[in-house]
Order: sequence, then structure tokens, then C-alpha cells
Amino acid sequence: MIKKISFLILALFFSSQLSAGEVISFTKNANQVVFNCKDGAKLSLTINSSSVVKVWFDPSGKFSRQNPSFVVVNDQLENVGEISVNEEPSAYEIFTSKLRIRVNKNPMQLQIFDKYQKLVFSDYNDKGNVPNGKGVKSYKNLRSDEQFFGLGEKTGTLNRRGKNYKMWNSDKPCYSTTEDPIAKSIPFFMSSYNYGIFLDNTYKSEFKFGTESPDYYSFEAPDGAFVYYFISGKDYKDIQKQYITLTGKPIMPPKWALGFAQSRGLYTREDQALEIAAEFRKRQIPIDVIYQDIGWTQNLQDFEWRKGNYTDPKGMLKKLKANGFKMIVSQDPVISKKDNKQYIEANKLGYFVKDVRTDKAYEMPWPWGGNCGVVDFTLPAVADWWGKYQQKPLDDGISGFWTDMGEPAWSNEEDTDRLNMKHHLGMHDEIHNVFGLTWDKVVKEQFDKRNPNKRIFQMTRSAYAGLQRYTFGWTNDSGNGSDVLEGWSQMENQVAVGISAGLGGIPFWTTDISGYCGDITDYPAMAELYTRWMQFGVFCPLSRAHHEGDNAVEPWKFGEVAEKNTKAAIELKYQLFPYLYTYSRKAHDTGLPITRGLFMEYPKDPEAAKIDNQFMFGEEILVAPVLKKGERVKRVYFPDGEWIDFNDKKTEYLGGEKLPYKAPLNTIPIFVKKGSIVPMMPVMQYIHEKKDYPVTFHIFPNYEDEKASFTLYEDEGENQDYLKDIYSLTNIVCTTLAKAYIIDIKPEDKGFHQSDRRNFVLSLLVEAKPNSVMLNDKNVTFIAFEAFEDGKEIPGNAWSWDEKGNKILVKTADLRKNINIKINKN
Repeated sequence: MIKKISFLILALFFSSQLSAGEVISFTKNANQVVFNCKDGAKLSLTINSSSVVKVWFDPSGKFSRQNPSFVVVNDQLENVGEISVNEEPSAYEIFTSKLRIRVNKNPMQLQIFDKYQKLVFSDYNDKGNVPNGKGVKSYKNLRSDEQFFGLGEKTGTLNRRGKNYKMWNSDKPCYSTTEDPIAKSIPFFMSSYNYGIFLDNTYKSEFKFGTESPDYYSFEAPDGAFVYYFISGKDYKDIQKQYITLTGKPIMPPKWALGFAQSRGLYTREDQALEIAAEFRKRQIPIDVIYQDIGWTQNLQDFEWRKGNYTDPKGMLKKLKANGFKMIVSQDPVISKKDNKQYIEANKLGYFVKDVRTDKAYEMPWPWGGNCGVVDFTLPAVADWWGKYQQKPLDDGISGFWTDMGEPAWSNEEDTDRLNMKHHLGMHDEIHNVFGLTWDKVVKEQFDKRNPNKRIFQMTRSAYAGLQRYTFGWTNDSGNGSDVLEGWSQMENQVAVGISAGLGGIPFWTTDISGYCGDITDYPAMAELYTRWMQFGVFCPLSRAHHEGDNAVEPWKFGEVAEKNTKAAIELKYQLFPYLYTYSRKAHDTGLPITRGLFMEYPKDPEAAKIDNQFMFGEEILVAPVLKKGERVKRVYFPDGEWIDFNDKKTEYLGGEKLPYKAPLNTIPIFVKKGSIVPMMPVMQYIHEKKDYPVTFHIFPNYEDEKASFTLYEDEGENQDYLKDIYSLTNIVCTTLAKAYIIDIKPEDKGFHQSDRRNFVLSLLVEAKPNSVMLNDKNVTFIAFEAFEDGKEIPGNAWSWDEKGNKILVKTADLRKNINIKINKN
């Protein structure tokens, strides 16, 4: 009876909406085919490559749009040549080398098969594209075992099945673990059936993954051109790479941005900045960046230092720079009306978003600064004007910006008055989601114009798909505002939120370590949560501790034990810099995230798809942070393979099951896949404090007759020469033989090398002390292990053996020449 009622409701629902009509003809132009329906609707298929299809359905058949895509920068992915359309009695078919695309005639239905004739993607019956007022809703077949990942920075589980999501950038401080929408909108998702969908529509679109029926899922837009890209790939990585090719490569951050950063809502004073910096150096806690929140500026947003708070900002910045610090300052996308000559200037020039009801500047209430004018970054003339203002603190010596409040703030779904905002490029319902993106674009392009060959640092809260071309991200105001000590669930969900950000093309991101929300009144009680947040946070590619108001979250505030443990976590981040920077280049080249869900590396493992609280850090390292209060034994899921405890470098775990791992407060559960090489550097107080540091390659040898390998990437780190492929590579391969380990190191310099005076140290875990070591066919001198450990300069080539850890160390100079090392087993 229930099934009959459900079917009746479904039938009544569909009967109230127009369904697809009958296709009566087609026209063809190069790689585009347009299918014409009897009712005047048209479906356009553009074959962008053998695996990417642009789908555009227009009920009017006009194929017009208000603006070209804000996101897609390259849709000429392949020269596919002239497209052939095979007409059959009931359908049309198009073939590529990877796909069979079928359009059924009556009713119109799009179906896409792989080259083996397996159905991958299909319209749900005749409901593939259903007009609904000005909008369109698309229904697709849903398989019983299909899973979905993506949509960028979203809360909840990584698997989106069984949930609904909206794309509408929203300022949601202290958001819950299920709240939606939040600050970023990235309408791109991937299916376990090896395809992805990018909906190229900036209006408030919605995605419903099986919540309406077990037989279909849907995505819809209320207005604008209904355009989406179907992307077929062999796995999630392949799909994401193609999405990045469409929407643009992520920029690389300057190397110092991958160090540790400290912030606070009321970091807004010169004396405070110098005092905090000195305290970090005194306590020898590594740090590269100090932030200043919006109170640094005299008026929103005149980029002038606040009088009384800063007496000598240039001098302050000079002192910080001499001590290895960079300063990042906040900017907001508005100009305060109160006592502000910049407001008068902007208003006179017509640079504000207009109120469609009055054709005057729209006045937006702001959390600080009173009513403000919203800068119209879609107006071309604004760019150079804004660029001149933002250059002032850059000339003083700051190193970048965090672009905050770009929803624009207080513009959530319920704030319908904002829809009266008229931008140069359209009404707010179309521009809202890309407002932050257009701002980020101006900041980046103006920075490049005025600071040639220098990498920008820009970290943004609110943006849209394609933001990776201009900026980096953080996951908004997390934490528990009602009770800061109960922020454990919010911290745990930050793992999934961050992984999801990476799936949206944001490889460089951070959580607010400590959580932004909530007053801290009991620091000893907060120490455990802070420690665990830091132990997770150092594996965010960008790592920033930040909290609201004047709630201090420096490591020493939480007691000696917390300081010791968080300092150790930060030191580990710095030691892993060579590994992290290598993956930063890979992120630029491919768009693949650095912090990855297990499902991405192990797509055939059904258990990996269920894991939301662990992640891969690159391909070699598995991190399972402790995320629950009082937990001292973490149940860790190990994917296929064998995993070595990174903390003791010897205990092995067999993959395919969950196993307990002891994790007291001083321990982060970290594991390395057998057959891996992980490069590390010594602890420094800031990134590349010392230029000639040794690189230690931690080698976890593979089985006999198998290899372990890694290619270390290095470049200058602050200029844009990486875009010209000026860099150096160091290829290292360790082959395990029956009676020896053979290690080959081959440098490849392309206009850059890090140092003329550094060493390589090879650290291998082996079962027994070797008989001898040879380097380029010459015997290497054996020395006592203590000589390696105490940091003394060791002349020439040398090797040693650690009886306690079953570890061999080999040291050799990096002369940028091929090196062959043979470690002879006993």
C-alpha cells in the first residue's frame, strides 16, 4: 500500500512538470551537435575531448546566457575533429575513442556508455531535463551501490548519497557538522561509476543525491543557462585532473606559507605583533606567519594602518622580516560610509553595487564599520583602483592578504533583500556565488601587475569553482560558540570538510586550529582539544591557529604539556616540508589534493569510502588524528598494503582492517606505506632559515626485486619561475635485491638548484647490520652512530648503524651528479 501511495505521489509530481519532448532532427557544427525537439527545446552536446562532453539544455532553443562562464577557462581539451552522428530509427549515436553517447528520440533521453558498452550515466526515463519556471531540473539514474563525492567545502560525511546540498555562499559562524550551505560553492561532484559532473551555473543550484527516490538523483538551477560538463575517467584522480584542466591550475603558494601561522581576532597592534613574534622565537616554536585581523586598518577598507595601534608599521615589518616573519593582513570587500573619504570617492566613481530600487549605492549593514558600500568587482574600472589601495601595505612590507567576508557577509539565504543588489554583470541572484571569486581575481591580478614575478599569498573564505587560479582557502569559522570545550565534533568534521575542499580544486587550505568560535575561560580544560586540533592541523597544507576576539591561542597559553606536544607537532610539519613542497608542485600540475580521502587512493576498497576521519597526506603517508575527547587508543583503518608506524619506523600493520593504536597526548597516529621514500629536513625556526640544510630520505624498502621511489621537487619558492618550469628534481630509487639494496640518485636541474653545500642522508630500516656500503663502486667509511645524531659536521662519505632502531644511515654530498649506493647485506 505504501509503495502504491509513493508511486502515485511521484506520478502526480512529474505530471505537474513538463518532460522531455521528441527529438525530430539535429544539426552539426565541428565538435558540436544540436538536437532539436518538436516543442522547440534544444539539447546541445559539445565533444570537448574523448571523455568530456558539454551538455546544454535550453527549453527556448536560443542558447543565450547573461555572461560567459566565470569558471571554465579551457574547453578545447582535445582536437576531436569532425563529429559523426549515426542515426537509427529510435536514437542518435556519437562515438569517441572512450565513449558511446546515445540520444533517444522519443522521449528525448541522454545516455552515455563507456567504450565497453557499459552504461555509465543516463537521464532518468524522460526526465533528463525538466523545465521549471525559469529554471531546469535534471534527473539521473541512480544505482543501488552508487556513491558521490565532492561539491567542495561541505559539512557532513564525504559520501554525499542520501543528502541534499545548496550552492549559496553563506556566512555561518560556528556552523554545525551538518549545516548547509556554508561559505564556498563548488558544483562539481564525482560518482563511483567513474564520472564527474560540473554544473556551470552560478545561481542557487541544488543537488539531491537520492533523497527524492531510490531510483534517481537530481541537480537543478532556478535560472540561467543550464550547462553541465560530463567527465569520464578511469578513477577519481583522472576525473579531477580533467576538471582542473577545464577550470584552471591551482597557483603555488610561496614556500613560507607552508610553515606555521598564528592569528587572533584582535591581532591588531604593532607592539603585540612584535611581542608575539619574540615569544615564539624565545620558546623556539617554529613559525613563519603572523596575521592581522580587520582592525588593523583605519577605515573599511582604506588600507591605512590604524592610528594609535601602529606607530611605525614599516619599522615593525622590517623587524619581523629580520627575524624570519611574514605578516598577512585582512581585507573586506566593502567601504564604510562613516567618516570615510574613500567612500565618497568610490561612490562618485560609481564603483559600488547598486540598489535596483533606487539606482544608488546599495547600503549593507556590516558587523563593524556601520553601513557600507559593496565594491562591484565585476566592473572593470574597479580593478586598478582597488589595486592601488591594496598596494600601500604591500609597499610597507606585508606579504599578502586574507580576503574575508566575501559572501558578502550577512548575505545568507534568508537575507532576500540582498537580491536587490545590481552588479555591473548582473543581478545578485546570478553574481552572489561568484562575488568572492571576482574579488579574488582582482586581488591576484593587481598583485601580479604591481609585484612582478612574485607569488601572491591570498587566503579566502568565500568563493566559487575556479578559485584555485587566484587564491587559497580556509574552512570558515569553525568550533562550538556555545561551549568552546565541546568543539570535538566540529573538529572531527573539519577533516571531512578539508578533504572535500581538496575535491573542489582547493589543495591549499587550513582549518582554524583551536576552532574560531567560543570564549576560552579555562585554558587547562581546553588543552586537550587544542593539542589534538594542532596535531590534525599541521597536516593541513596551510596551518593557522586562529580564534575569535582576544582569545589567545598561542601554544604556551595551554600549559607546559600542551606546549611541548604542540611544538613537537609543528616541528614535524617543518621536517616534512620537502615532502609537502613536492606535493604542492603536483597539486599545481594536476589539481589533485594533498590531503586526500582514503577513497581517492583506494577506490576499489569499499571500507575506504566510509572513512571520514583519516586521510592520506600525499600518496605515501596515512594520518589518523585523534579526534575524540579522552581517546588514547585510536582504531585506525589500514587500506590495502602494509603500513609502517612512522613514529617508531619499524612496527608493521597489514591492511584491510581496523586495528587499535595507542595514542597518548604526545602521539599522532602516522603510518607510511611499505615501499615508500619520504624526504625530510631538520627543524628550523622558519622555512629555509638555513639554505644548506641536509635532506634526509627515509627509505622503507620494498620486497625483494621490487622498488621504492620518490622524486623530490625544489624551486626558488617565492617567485613565479615555477610557471616557466625553472626548478630542480632529485630522483631516488631503492631496489631490494637478495643480497643488497641498490640506491640510485639522479638529479635533474632545470635552471635551479637549492645549494652547493648540502648533504643527502639516507635512512633505511633493515633487519640486520650490513656488511659494507659502496658509493660509486668505492667503499664508504663506517663511523659511530652518535656522530650522526649529535649534529657534528661529517667530512666525506660515511655510513653508520643504529642497533636500537635497526636503521642504517648513509651520508653523501649532493654534488648534483648521479650517485649509486650499494648496501651489502650480511
